[in-house]
Amino acid sequence: MPDIGYSTSVEYRESSIENMQCQVCNKNDATIHLTEITDGVRAEMHICEHCAQEEGIAVKSQIPLNELLSSLLAVQPTDEDLFGPAEKGTSTSCPRCGFTLDQFRKEAVLGCPYDYEVFEKPLRRLIKKAHNGKTTHCGKVPSRTSESEKEQIKLITLRQRLEEAVRTEDYEQAAKLRDKIKRYEIKKYEADRSK
Repeated sequence: MPDIGYSTSVEYRESSIENMQCQVCNKNDATIHLTEITDGVRAEMHICEHCAQEEGIAVKSQIPLNELLSSLLAVQPTDEDLFGPAEKGTSTSCPRCGFTLDQFRKEAVLGCPYDYEVFEKPLRRLIKKAHNGKTTHCGKVPSRTSESEKEQIKLITLRQRLEEAVRTEDYEQAAKLRDKIKRYEIKKYEADRSK
């Protein structure tokens, strides 16, 4: 086993690959195949069930399907975890397409773009849960976006960060962001004037 601090990934798979001998005893067929990746270096070990037990490797031949399914379902969040408590007797539906939150819970798709507004609260909870508390997109800008659009996006992002810094009373950060925004605006003004 590698020392603590090393990046290690161990893959365990059990199969009945024929004609592969155990690398420990060199007698029995290898039925357990271990793959260990340590710092990017892959090492494989093929051993028989007897040697695996002697090495202290836990072997469980087959997991019953119902046990596997119940263990997977046990870790799944409930509808209430994802969407919040269901309101008794009320079923909100979209006035444009008639889609309901119950349909979304079953189908995991929305009926029309207006549904995002109608079901904003439960969708926001769901998105927050799925993205570790974040509800705004902070991904990459498409490569074909023009430079002026990229600058505009940077400016909008800086303004949002400034608002957040003021809201959390981080005035030192707010001052830095304010100055950065001014520099961007001056740069944009000078670029527009030179055209």
